[in-house]
Amino acid sequence: MEYNIAVSPQKERKVADTRSVPFGLQPTEHMFITEYANGEWQSPRIVPFENLVLSPLTLSLHYGQTVFEGMKAFYMADGKINIFRPEKHYNRFCQSLERMCMPKVPKALFMEALHQFVQLETDWIPQEDDGSLYLRPFMIASEARLGVKVSDEYIFMICATPAYAYYSKPLTVKVETKYVRAAEGGTGAAKCGGNYGASFYPFQKAKEEGYDQILWTDAKTHQLIEESGTMNIMFYIDGTLITPALSGTILDGVTRDSLLTMAKENGVKTEERQVSWKELQDAFEAGKRVEAFGAGTAAVIAPIETLAIGDKQYQCYIGDDAMMYQLRDALYRVRKGIDKDSHGWNYVL
Repeated sequence: MEYNIAVSPQKERKVADTRSVPFGLQPTEHMFITEYANGEWQSPRIVPFENLVLSPLTLSLHYGQTVFEGMKAFYMADGKINIFRPEKHYNRFCQSLERMCMPKVPKALFMEALHQFVQLETDWIPQEDDGSLYLRPFMIASEARLGVKVSDEYIFMICATPAYAYYSKPLTVKVETKYVRAAEGGTGAAKCGGNYGASFYPFQKAKEEGYDQILWTDAKTHQLIEESGTMNIMFYIDGTLITPALSGTILDGVTRDSLLTMAKENGVKTEERQVSWKELQDAFEAGKRVEAFGAGTAAVIAPIETLAIGDKQYQCYIGDDAMMYQLRDALYRVRKGIDKDSHGWNYVL
């Protein structure tokens, strides 16, 4: 099915010095929006960026039916524009929507909306190597009614903001053994708003202790590492790239999947399995070289310099020859079109 997306008259483009603006504060001039009612998506359109008008009774404001994605568009080495792995993001979006009892957006509508929206906002894509246009597709329950129920009405939107390096320096992280991000049977594998809201309190406590992020552990034993803050977590020890296996409590990260694929193609041994903080502690105590880093769309790779386990702090390896940088550079070359995209990851406008 083809979708006719209406585009409003453009606002005057005023592209300022976006690098000096903190991430997420500067939207582009337009946004995509469509509403779901009576069982179908209606009036898909791209309009000037503006505030939403919602009833105070809007269900998403009370009961948490909100789901989002995050992806990026880049300028490639040849000057073309690449939206990186939109189909993988779409599939994860649909999985999150299903978990939250929300209607799926037809794939054709999702892809056409992305294409036209990014094409309209090309002036906002940074030219610098570390720059990109961060795209935020999201859906909220919009029915105006108090009462715990699955909404009958929704709004699906896409907005964007220029993005650069998410972290300016390597991170100091603590293993969290009291609070949990998600439990088995919960929504940990869904990219829904409630997962993030529930993480704020322990994250704030960690910041007060001088840490940049948290390493979440499992809800049952607090022994098994799950994620790093809002990112997947990876370790490189003894020539092996190790990351916790996907489960109902761990998000299926697109950057995680991409790095694992790049590692295998470059002859790096990979393991997706349970990883305990005790295993990490033993590796540090044995004097092994341990690389630890977060992997996510916003940061791509976030090196961890200091890892606190209990009352001891351990230093991770962040030297220039670290494997995480080699993987980051390999992924960069594919996204920029410098190396062959053998997996069809790049959606080139």
